[in-house]
Amino acid sequence: MNNLPITFIVTALMLALFFFLIRYDRLRATTGHIGFFKRNGGMVGTYLIVGVGFWMLMTFLMPMVFMVDLSFHHKLPPSKVGGPEDVYTLDNYRMFLFGSKTSMDSLNWLHLRSFFMTIGISILLTLLTFAISYPLAYYMAQAARMQVLRLLLLLLIIPYWVNDILRAFAFRIVMAENGFLNTLLQGLGLTGGPIDFLGQNIALYVALCYSHLLIMIFPLYNAIEAQDHNQIEAARDLGAPWWHIHLFVVMPHAKPGIASGMTLTFMLTAGAVATPMVLGGPNSLWFTPIVYDRFYQLFDWPQGAAYAIVLLIACMTFVFGVLKISGLKLGEITK
Repeated sequence: MNNLPITFIVTALMLALFFFLIRYDRLRATTGHIGFFKRNGGMVGTYLIVGVGFWMLMTFLMPMVFMVDLSFHHKLPPSKVGGPEDVYTLDNYRMFLFGSKTSMDSLNWLHLRSFFMTIGISILLTLLTFAISYPLAYYMAQAARMQVLRLLLLLLIIPYWVNDILRAFAFRIVMAENGFLNTLLQGLGLTGGPIDFLGQNIALYVALCYSHLLIMIFPLYNAIEAQDHNQIEAARDLGAPWWHIHLFVVMPHAKPGIASGMTLTFMLTAGAVATPMVLGGPNSLWFTPIVYDRFYQLFDWPQGAAYAIVLLIACMTFVFGVLKISGLKLGEITK
């Protein structure tokens, strides 16, 4: 495969967009509006546009274009890339659905089950993370004194100075059959024997939920903190029960934060690689290690790209589903 033409096309599109913005900015300036470059200065305006363009080009557009293009190619040795055998094909997606590039007699249940389990469990873990995070975010935003708030923020941030790999192995040690948690439970007489937290994937789910708490808490905190506290007090004075206040006063106001936190948490959970590989039990079928194996065990990058694109489409479907349910537009989740 040859991605050079795509590189030039995308780069040309970005440059065309840049010059279009300059032209559009000058036209607005002639109608009395303060132009972007006039407001920010030429140097800062150029830096902002080039920086955002570079960010979008190198971290989003180019990798996505390359991955999509790669997913429609055969696995070929380097000497045949760009040759007559390097043609577009649906074999990699057929492999995901049917487990074979030539036969469609039966579905690839192993990978399909792993894919749908990953999506379903990621949705449940996202809801669980929201249920854990919301009370804390509400307390921090509307009830906590400044000193308590600073202490809570510090206690939340410090554990995340530990990287994902070290945190996953720490969970593995703590939740092993002879680990601290089983020893504590047996010592308190709560269990008659060790619980297989690793084999039943409980450690995996706990670690995934814990890893993304901050991703959920901060958007919730920002959204709830912006709400006028008098609205909550007014509802309380009118006799509304606590659940009514949260359901019909706080949550509607915090919808952008809820949507932002849930979409980020879901995408990071569904796309986690290191934690499932360290904490996944023998029966764990998290989808991302299967994708990883396509790349680094089978060295079949086109097939790995196809699997990754399928996961990306599922994640994007979830994001737009959340936006549809919440009645928000894409730009509103950044409020």
